[in-house]
Amino acid sequence: MRESLTTTAPAARFGIGGPVGSGKTALVERLIPALLERGVDLAVITNDLVTAEDAERLRRSGLIDPERVSAVEAGACPHTIIREDPTLNIEAADALERRFPGVELILLESGGDNLASTFSLDLTDFWIFVIDVSGGDDIPRKRGPGVLKADALVINKTDLAPHVGVDLARMEEEACAVRGGRPVLMTDCRHGHGIDALVELIETRVLFRR
Repeated sequence: MRESLTTTAPAARFGIGGPVGSGKTALVERLIPALLERGVDLAVITNDLVTAEDAERLRRSGLIDPERVSAVEAGACPHTIIREDPTLNIEAADALERRFPGVELILLESGGDNLASTFSLDLTDFWIFVIDVSGGDDIPRKRGPGVLKADALVINKTDLAPHVGVDLARMEEEACAVRGGRPVLMTDCRHGHGIDALVELIETRVLFRR
């Protein structure tokens, strides 16, 4: 178990993983104002191979103090630094806690990876895996480790379902089936649908506010 270097409780660390283009950064952009509105003291870490593009996007967004956004460059497969050796991410999170005493929650967005991407339990307290409907409604049936092992599965871009021939109800049903009833959330970041349910999950299952 992580130990705090201060007298304050350590921040909860919330992982956000998923394939390239599934909408992880867009989801973070929706979560930031929703969490801040509920009084959550927040910071963010983004992961990418050799750039800080996602971090710069968040810093320029005006949604959060740019100093509260850190970038980690993997320099290898994206899953390496969230699973096999999460040292760089752990160090980045520890640095944010030292810089902002009292921070309650750190969002850790992974670099885009495949359906096998998972987070080390040494790094996160809770993590979600994000897929999107444009990837096909057969993704849950493929039973990738990310889909099966995540604390919660997010099916994103639900607004695209009629445009890509996806049976959304069937996709949700099959996702719930392969996950044995563990949380499956449907989101549409473009219009903000489903974000409140995810924030509620964070408040109850991660921050234990109620």
